[in-house]
Amino acid sequence: MKILDGRLLLEKVKKEIALETLKLIKKNNRPPHLTAILIGNNPASETYVSAKVKSCKDIGFDSTVIRYPKEIKQGELVSKILDLNSDASVDGIIVQLPLPSHIDESLITHSICHTKDVDGFHPINIGRMVLGLPCYLPATPFGIISLLSEYKINTEGKKCLVIGRSNIVGTPISILMSRNKTIGNATVTLAHSKTKNINLLTKDADIIILALGFPHYLKSNMIKKNVIIIDVGIHRIKSNKTKSGYKLVGDADFEDVKGNSSYITPVPGGVGPMTIASLLKNTLYSAKKVIYSHLNE
Repeated sequence: MKILDGRLLLEKVKKEIALETLKLIKKNNRPPHLTAILIGNNPASETYVSAKVKSCKDIGFDSTVIRYPKEIKQGELVSKILDLNSDASVDGIIVQLPLPSHIDESLITHSICHTKDVDGFHPINIGRMVLGLPCYLPATPFGIISLLSEYKINTEGKKCLVIGRSNIVGTPISILMSRNKTIGNATVTLAHSKTKNINLLTKDADIIILALGFPHYLKSNMIKKNVIIIDVGIHRIKSNKTKSGYKLVGDADFEDVKGNSSYITPVPGGVGPMTIASLLKNTLYSAKKVIYSHLNE
């Protein structure tokens, strides 16, 4: 069993981007600038945004965090996004999810200009991805592809099971894994909470990408030997073995399944850091006015 170390790869990506940033600055360009909008005081959202801001600082990016109370009106938030769209000093815009229930998540993500949509959620970027055209890929699927590429995992002809059909992870990664590219050419099945007899699918899969949202869902009796497990889930559960009384776990029961896996992502430290790496890459390419993705490889 080998660990797919997202933290290690993130550091490698940050060093590469830091060098690119220095080149930009030496040519009298400003540093790339990422702006994050944070609504309310969700502890998880605070942690995610802080990690993104720290990574920006590490590589020489400018970053701005705009905070609003959870009671913010939807119109006010849209108006701010439109202002940022027209701000030439801003290269990337992210709105940290989840949003309060009175705000339409789709409306907000679609309000971000697709050329500054470094999360890769805009319909234009998703549509171009589906058509195999250059675009900003959704950050988490982009991170998964980068991780598989870094570890030179052969996906061609493999049976890939994606569990979870969200527009943020499940659906786009199912498309990317089936494309005719080095990381791709897999035979993909997209399963979800309504799939019947899912154990038959998990036991037959060579690659399982978990984005279902249930802690410790995948067990060893559901998989075959030497399966590759990419765990996108992250959950905070109670634990009497940690000082805080809590620990982070994924959709897979790591200790139970690791013995049957050939490669596996840890939680935390697997897919999460690669999502940040993807955001940084997309922001750099936005600053350079280059629409890039692994679709070009």
